[in-house]
Amino acid sequence: MNLILSKTRGDRWIWLIVILLSVWSLLAVYSATGTIAYKKGVGTEAYLMKHLIFIVGGIALMYFSHLLDYRYYAGISKILMVITIPLLFYTLIFGNTVNSASRWVTIPIINQTFQTSDMAKLALITFLARTLTRKQENIKDVKDAFLPIMGSVCVVFILIALANLSTALMLFGVSILLLIIGRISIKQIGIVCLGGLVLLMCVVFLGPRRKTYISRIETYMYPEKADPDKAFQSNQSKIAIATGGVFGKGPGNSIQRNFLPHPYSDFVFALIIEEYGLVGGVGLIVIYLIFLYRCILIVTASPKAFGALLAAGLSFSLTIQAFANMAVAVGLGPVTGVPLPLVSMGGTSILFTSVAFGIILSVSRDVEEKKNPLAKESESKNKKDDKIIVGEIE
Repeated sequence: MNLILSKTRGDRWIWLIVILLSVWSLLAVYSATGTIAYKKGVGTEAYLMKHLIFIVGGIALMYFSHLLDYRYYAGISKILMVITIPLLFYTLIFGNTVNSASRWVTIPIINQTFQTSDMAKLALITFLARTLTRKQENIKDVKDAFLPIMGSVCVVFILIALANLSTALMLFGVSILLLIIGRISIKQIGIVCLGGLVLLMCVVFLGPRRKTYISRIETYMYPEKADPDKAFQSNQSKIAIATGGVFGKGPGNSIQRNFLPHPYSDFVFALIIEEYGLVGGVGLIVIYLIFLYRCILIVTASPKAFGALLAAGLSFSLTIQAFANMAVAVGLGPVTGVPLPLVSMGGTSILFTSVAFGIILSVSRDVEEKKNPLAKESESKNKKDDKIIVGEIE
């Protein structure tokens, strides 16, 4: 344990949260995949091992991400944006279509599907943090600062929204929060919101998935009038939650996993409440709230604007996504395809989520070293062969 702790830096609470969520994820996914494994004629252990590989790979990515000085991500964000926008175009035209939504592309050779919006979230947040930091001196300038920021937000929003409206809305909300923290004027933020509203109306009423979006909203607003087939997922989720009680049915004893279409991803929170009860559900909420609180401490302690904006954007994104998933499970929002970070079964989503955790830990590591320079000096003596070149944004 001492060896592990000596190799890791950053907020210890966040490391503990990652471990807790990973273990809980393995338990939930193992329980939830029994039905789909039976239908496909494979053992549940096959899904568990695949998920375990992604969890271990995610933790490895998080470890290496936290070792890299966070200021390097300013340069990486430009590369990510250059790759992301064409990739989103490609996904809309040539991506794998499921339920009339083209969200995935298949990675050759390994034959693994990849949801491009996961990369887009990371790219846009890091790019906004970089741009807002670099433009602080003339942040009110429309041509030099505002137009590049608004353009990047609106382009990524519309490209994601055409296939995945819920993810696009959450990312847009995080972007607005970053603009507020980055001292963009209220008038300019209002213009961005107006532009986003116009794009939203176009997607909902004119986009290729307009029928799906309108149907989900109507089902949520008027459940008593809804088609039973369209309300099936939310109804089964409510049954799972209602039968969970205070302490739940126990791990592996879920009944609704046999009826819920996606108990291992979109509705994993309902399965957790069914098996672990109200105690488990509240416990999971508390874990995400502690994560947000620790991130806010990192943001306020960060000496550099880029680090503060980076940690704020990524932590808001992860927390909003978590509460959006849980809200859908308990019936507080229309059905979406948003996974629960580090808990839902997934492939590339787990990897990109882990990278986001790693970047936050990188900012936390810098805060730690600024507070305790002797620890940094001691670390450099123990690693004579490791030369870390600190990149500057300015």
